Amino acid sequence: MYGSYKAVTDDTDRTEFRKTEKKYKLYYDQNSKRKKQPKQVDLSEVLDFKSFLDSYHKNGELPPEIVVVDCRFDRPVFGLESQPGFYFIPGALSVDEQCRWIRESLMSFPQPPNRTNHNAIYGPISDLFIAAKERKVLVEDENMPASSDSVSNGCVGNGDTRRWSFCEEDSILLRGKPCKPISASVLLRKLRWSTLGLQFDWSKRNYNVSLPHNKIPDELCQFAKKLAAPAMPVGEEFHPEAAIVNYFASGDTLGGHLDDMEADWSKPIVSMSLGCKAIFLLGGKSREDPPLAMFLRSGDVVLMAGEARECFHGVPRIFTDKENAEITTLELHFCDENDILEYIRTSRININIRQVF
Repeated sequence: MYGSYKAVTDDTDRTEFRKTEKKYKLYYDQNSKRKKQPKQVDLSEVLDFKSFLDSYHKNGELPPEIVVVDCRFDRPVFGLESQPGFYFIPGALSVDEQCRWIRESLMSFPQPPNRTNHNAIYGPISDLFIAAKERKVLVEDENMPASSDSVSNGCVGNGDTRRWSFCEEDSILLRGKPCKPISASVLLRKLRWSTLGLQFDWSKRNYNVSLPHNKIPDELCQFAKKLAAPAMPVGEEFHPEAAIVNYFASGDTLGGHLDDMEADWSKPIVSMSLGCKAIFLLGGKSREDPPLAMFLRSGDVVLMAGEARECFHGVPRIFTDKENAEITTLELHFCDENDILEYIRTSRININIRQVF
C-alpha cells in the first residue's frame, strides 16, 4: 500500500487518479542550492474543511458542493453533494484524545498478538517503542526457540525460524559470534502498519479469523461507535471488529485503493487522523475518475459508507515542515515526552476501524 512511484514523463499513460497523486506527491527541487528543498505545489484546489467549519460558525455559509449532514451529533458533520456516503468531521478529537491515541498507537497497538509489517522478517516484536527509547538494537537470538506464531502463522516469511530479541548495543561485543544488529529506532521509523482485533492477511487480502488476536480495546470501540453514528443506518449500531493503524513518515504515500474486504459496505470505515497534516484523495468507482483533494489534520475524522466504500482513495502527501504540519498544539502537549515529540514532528498516524461481518 505504501510506495514511491517511478517517474514517468508521459502523463497519457497515467489514470486520472495517478495524475493527481503525482501532482501532490513530495518531490525535491534538484536545482535548489539548499539541501532537499521540497518543490512548491499548488494547493489552491485542495478542500479545506477547517476553513469551511470556521465560515459555517461565523455566518452559516458553505461552498456549493459542501453540505451539512442532518444528524444528531455534537458538532457539524459535512458531506459532499457528489459523494453520498462520505462524511467529514473536522476537529472531532480533542487534543487530549489525540495524545491518548498517539501514545496507544506507538506503545500498545504494535504489541503481539497484533501483527505489524515487521512480522514477515522478524516475527512478533514486543516493546518496540520502549526499545527505541532506550536505544536498544535487535539481534538474532539463537537460544530462543521459534514461537508458534512464527512457524504456524507465517510471521517469518521465507521459512526462516530465527528468533530475535532486543539488547544493549554494547552487549553485542560479548557474544561469541558476529551478528548484524538492527537499531530499534530504525525499526520504529520503518513501522508502517499494525492490525487490531481480527487480523488482516495482507498476502491473501482477507481476514484470517484463525490468527491469534485480542479484541479491539473497549475504549476505542466505544469511541468508534460514537464517531460512526452519523453514517449508520437508522436504528443500527456500529460493531468494531478490526482496525488497521497506518504509520506515515515524510515522503510516504498510500496509493489509491478500495477497502472492500468487509461483508457489509453499508457500515462505515471510521478513519481517525493523528499527527502531521496530510492530503487525502477521494475518487470515484474508477481510477479514471478525477479525485477530489482535501486536507486532513490531526483530530479530523472521515467516515466512508455505502457508495463511498466503492470509491478509490489514498494519501499522496504528508507535510512535516513546521509551516504546514500544523501540530503546534500537539508539540506543547508532548513537551515532556521527548521521544513521542520527536516521532510525531515528522509523522502521521491513521487509525481506521471496521465492522467486518
